Amino acid sequence: METAVWSSYFCELSPEDMVLAFKKNGFHYSELSDEHGWMLINRGGDVKETGRKFKAFADANEVYFPQGHLWLKCRICAPEREQVIKTMLDWLDLFLACGIKNAVLHCDSMRDIVDANGVHVTYSEKEVIAKNAEMLRIFCQHLHGTDMTICLENLIEGFRSVESLMEVVNRVQDNHLGICLDTSHLNLSDRNPGHFIRTAGTKLKALHISDNDYCTDQHMMPFGRGNVDFTEVVKALREVGYGGIYNLEIPGERKCPMKIKEMKLEFIRSAHDFFLKII
Repeated sequence: METAVWSSYFCELSPEDMVLAFKKNGFHYSELSDEHGWMLINRGGDVKETGRKFKAFADANEVYFPQGHLWLKCRICAPEREQVIKTMLDWLDLFLACGIKNAVLHCDSMRDIVDANGVHVTYSEKEVIAKNAEMLRIFCQHLHGTDMTICLENLIEGFRSVESLMEVVNRVQDNHLGICLDTSHLNLSDRNPGHFIRTAGTKLKALHISDNDYCTDQHMMPFGRGNVDFTEVVKALREVGYGGIYNLEIPGERKCPMKIKEMKLEFIRSAHDFFLKII
């Protein structure tokens, strides 16, 4: 597994400057974040051409994006169905052009849905599963003939467990649908990463690695004051043959000057290179 840090670590930089920052600090892999995805989309024009140009720039600098995070705030089951589909297909086309293989997405818990009359609508668990599956089939069909997988992430509220995600995956029945493990989110629910990973098995295609101390979703880098069992994480990943990047999603580490960010990256790179060798 290659150690990576998601690109929002440098969210204040343009996509190209972010690539150069990772290159400068010895990182060759990253997850393309929602922020940088929007920067690329908002350039206008053909998203496929935008993605191809960005991939060419990143490739020339030996920085690669095998994983990306799709539209972060998307409510895939929102009433504005056609607009959601159009925007999501643009995101998928951008990611395909960028060479991304595993695209992380949140399911929609369908809470706080308001109808055209301003009335809050309540859905049963079965209805939530069915409506998510319906939208995901559309997105997966768009990917037929490609090598991209949409990876459903475990969340803090709704779709917290691997079982809930697998229920959606099994309902959709499409090889372009898999799972992303967020270790910080899991540490606020069942705290058993080994069970999550082994249950997901070969459907686990993406990772959001970070730590917390059971209190809040702190998304800190590992080996600090948090208590996620990363030894168990790595052992289970190897058991199931996980083939993706070991990607750190650590917004809790961004509030510092650029020079200190770079110093943290040096620690992350050297510590995880060592850790992944000894486990």
